[in-house]
Amino acid sequence: MQQDQFLDVIDRDEAERRFRAALAFGPLGEEIVPLDEALGRTLARDVVAEVDVPSFDRSNYDGFAVRAGDTFGAQEESPRTLSLLAEQLAIGVVPTVEVAAGEAVVIATGGMLPRGADAVVMIEHTDVGDGGAEEGNTEDGDKLDSSDGSERLLVRRAVTPGFGVAFAGTDIARGETVLRAGDLLTSRETGVLAAVGVDRVTVFRRVRVAIISTGDELIRPGEAMSPGRVFDSNARILADAVRELGGEPEYLGIVADDEQALRERLAEALRAADVVLLSGGTSKGQGDLSYRVVSELADPGIVAHGVALKPGKPICLAASGGKPVVVLPGFPTSAIFTFHEFVAPVIRALAGRPRSAAQTVDARLAVKVNSEIGRTEYMLVGLVEAAVQNRKGAAKENRESAADEARHPQQAASDERSLVAYPMGKGSGSVTTFSRADGFITIGRHEEIVAAGAAVRVRLIGRRLQLADLVVIGSHCVGLDYLLSEMQRRGYHTKFLTVGSTAGLAAAERGECDLAGAHLLDAASGRYNEPFATAGVVLVRGYRRQQGVLFRPGDGRFENRSAREAVAEVRADPACVMVNRNAGSGTRVLIDALLGDARPAGYAVQPRSHNAVAAAIAQGRADWGVAIEFVARQSQLGFLPLQDEEYDFFVPVGRRERPAVAAFVALLDEPAVGERLEELGCRRQTNAE
Repeated sequence: MQQDQFLDVIDRDEAERRFRAALAFGPLGEEIVPLDEALGRTLARDVVAEVDVPSFDRSNYDGFAVRAGDTFGAQEESPRTLSLLAEQLAIGVVPTVEVAAGEAVVIATGGMLPRGADAVVMIEHTDVGDGGAEEGNTEDGDKLDSSDGSERLLVRRAVTPGFGVAFAGTDIARGETVLRAGDLLTSRETGVLAAVGVDRVTVFRRVRVAIISTGDELIRPGEAMSPGRVFDSNARILADAVRELGGEPEYLGIVADDEQALRERLAEALRAADVVLLSGGTSKGQGDLSYRVVSELADPGIVAHGVALKPGKPICLAASGGKPVVVLPGFPTSAIFTFHEFVAPVIRALAGRPRSAAQTVDARLAVKVNSEIGRTEYMLVGLVEAAVQNRKGAAKENRESAADEARHPQQAASDERSLVAYPMGKGSGSVTTFSRADGFITIGRHEEIVAAGAAVRVRLIGRRLQLADLVVIGSHCVGLDYLLSEMQRRGYHTKFLTVGSTAGLAAAERGECDLAGAHLLDAASGRYNEPFATAGVVLVRGYRRQQGVLFRPGDGRFENRSAREAVAEVRADPACVMVNRNAGSGTRVLIDALLGDARPAGYAVQPRSHNAVAAAIAQGRADWGVAIEFVARQSQLGFLPLQDEEYDFFVPVGRRERPAVAAFVALLDEPAVGERLEELGCRRQTNAE
């Protein structure tokens, strides 16, 4: 297949300038909707109150409407005596009496102040009766009974004019602009509209966004998976991202690699929608049709194809009759990232919404990062919290126990903490990277290396940063997945960053996580994890799981043999391809000990998970590899036991007694949890083992 190159790759800002210049860049038309349909819409016109709120002088308390001057000098031991009128002013009752000098009338919270009164005395500062008797006085004030014939009110605290009264228009005055064009209507705003009597409101029309997925390989979620096919996740991501922006997505389905069919579908989209998004086919390969069809638009058509970005270089920006037409990259992370960079601001503008202010936080980079010269890179990161150095130079987490924090809560609360940014390094083809990232950092096009520990500014994804109650960094395991899900069900917000056992231990030593999941084998002693514990961490026993050699059933090179016998025979066979594991993982240490100096075919292929090993073997790209028994069962592969390994948790000393960590450790000891772990091939072990 011939692959043309992008000959006119341009800067991100220049691409945006060209794109916006080609658009009819402003709010769409207006429409009037009932108030009960206004939530999430954007106001098109200012709303001016036509009534006062409250619309009358209203009591703030249960008590008595009085003339404030009649209470001056009142004290507990020397109350002022007023004549109590018979009327009781409940909510919604229009007074028929006038309060004269020396008089008072019962009034409920929210009741209308009568003529003559200018203040309200709270019920708890009064007595009803003769000479200080309290008969007739109720505690809740809903209803006062003065039927003892006294008609006397004893006021034991003075009030000033206006006390206890919300005057008409105090909250909202007639003629006041209460909401302005461009305001997003949340429950707070719709409540204001209801308070001023508005039942219909003028809003901007929703932006209609047509979404077209392209490619022979795509199938809809719910259809049967087969080799070489891919579920169309981009359409779902984009449709819901449009809804989050207040737009109205219209999914026009999957179009196979048929140029005429795509041309017809694009024409349909341009007739029906305000914005057109195509997912996939933006590169210049022989089978990439989207950019070819879009290139036929001439009003003005394509304004930028190829932007110096990572991810997102292949994005194609076009317009037709002032309508945006965008071909997004097919890889999920690239697609959603470029959507938010280029398309989301346009949808906001068409919907009449103001620009979204970017929220940023300062952090330091956890590891060294290499970048490509010539392209601005937007690197997605996960944020975790770590202790900073105190004045004496020691990390707080490693010098203070949880008991110290309990004894000195103010000091503990005042200690500064810093954020650490971990790259979310699964690549632009990852579906989960964007969803799990907290934000991204920008690496300039002239930067090649960003050092570990470098200060970076992270632009947050979403409105606010929610730090996890429990941060786990280290090696992946299906047992850990289950445990973290159980923690979430119990109300703890968790974050898990997969970096491998060695990097997880390093993160724990730096105080950047609560737990580091690890299965590190010490080749010299043959023991797991314990030889690697340092003074800054404690080891919490996790569980054992069986490691072994995976192969396709029926392969005579492995059937009815032990793992070590089989590997000893095939490691020198160039026709028997292995799949390795990444350096730094516990499984890699086991593999290297098994192979010795041998480097079989496939040794350089180093995925980062047990599941990837199983998939490579099941799909015939490799013949054998080492992984845990559970993934072998999942993939219906043969399994030759090699040895039990121990998957444990390193915990920074200062975090051992944190509530989330304590809850996690307690969870490990629950019998029902142990049974579920057994089902997943993980046998719980104790500190005595």
